[in-house]
Amino acid sequence: MTSEPVRSWLVLRAVRGLEDASVCRLVRAFGSAAAVLSAPVDELMQRGELSAGVARAIREGLPPPVLKDIDRELKQLDRLRVSILTYLDEAYPARLKQIADPPPVLYVTGALTDADRHAVAVVGSRQATPAGRLFAEELSRDLASAGFTIVSGLARGADGAAHRGALAAGGRTLAVLGCGIDRQYPPEHRALREEIEAHGAVLAELPIGSYPHGYHFPRRNRIISGLSLGVVVTEAALESGSLITARLAADQGREVFAVPGFVNSQTSRGPHALIKQGAKLVERAEDVIEELLPQLDAAFRERLAARPAARTATPPTLGQDEAAVYAVLTTEPIHIDDVIARSGMPAPHVAGLLLSLELKNMIRQLPGQSYLRL
Repeated sequence: MTSEPVRSWLVLRAVRGLEDASVCRLVRAFGSAAAVLSAPVDELMQRGELSAGVARAIREGLPPPVLKDIDRELKQLDRLRVSILTYLDEAYPARLKQIADPPPVLYVTGALTDADRHAVAVVGSRQATPAGRLFAEELSRDLASAGFTIVSGLARGADGAAHRGALAAGGRTLAVLGCGIDRQYPPEHRALREEIEAHGAVLAELPIGSYPHGYHFPRRNRIISGLSLGVVVTEAALESGSLITARLAADQGREVFAVPGFVNSQTSRGPHALIKQGAKLVERAEDVIEELLPQLDAAFRERLAARPAARTATPPTLGQDEAAVYAVLTTEPIHIDDVIARSGMPAPHVAGLLLSLELKNMIRQLPGQSYLRL
């Protein structure tokens, strides 16, 4: 981990005024980060398409305090057992390498595999509705069951639901952070992160110790879309990070998908705007799979074709009282007190009916004794 080649990458990345795209262009031209650091100014300007000021900054090197920070970071990476992938590594994600400004360095916990070539990003609002979280989870579960890796941002709301859905299917999932790989954000997703690391990977581009500042997340989103064949936006306001991810996906030549919702909901306005702009409308996993088929390799398409045909489940038989309680419920959460009031039945009887419906997988209980239809 403390090898000189990795140190050269961290030094090069820290040069003031040198953008990610320029770093990658330089290492392609010179063959290594170390070769870039020792190249003459005129060659840096010519082959790297750099200004004289940036080329001189590379040759002059970093101030001693910055070099000490880099050496300290390398020691921390050893201690934390964090892997580093550089742009020239064979294991660096091939699809991410194709975008205009790939991160020169990726910090990784867990492991990337060849299966992650078939990835779909599922993103949405941090203030996702219960129905939106449920759909993100079910969509991700179904896509993961079909063999796709689910990519998201480990944020509250839809992102967390997407990761959980993939894990519930026994599939792979990748989380991209907007902070240093050593930081846990949000803190309540620590256990979820550990599951992701055991069945996928957590990635970051920022140096160790970087805080989750708001301005980090739009940059983070280009990695989410860059890793993926397409991006599904489940719920989002018109001004949201999820729509930034969708725009980046379109710029990168990725497919953009959107999930329709209730017309008066603020979290539906983003997906509806995307659909108006040509995004593929998504109601189920097959809508995503059908659109991505031309991009999949032959072996993956054969595995998809060999899947057992989905059978329409026979709805469970409901008693008269069960049917009456079920009719009260919708895809929006309703508190048990309201269910009791609307059904006109005694509270203990309604509680038993709700439990019966939950066991039949027709409804789900949410925190705070609220229920919604599945």
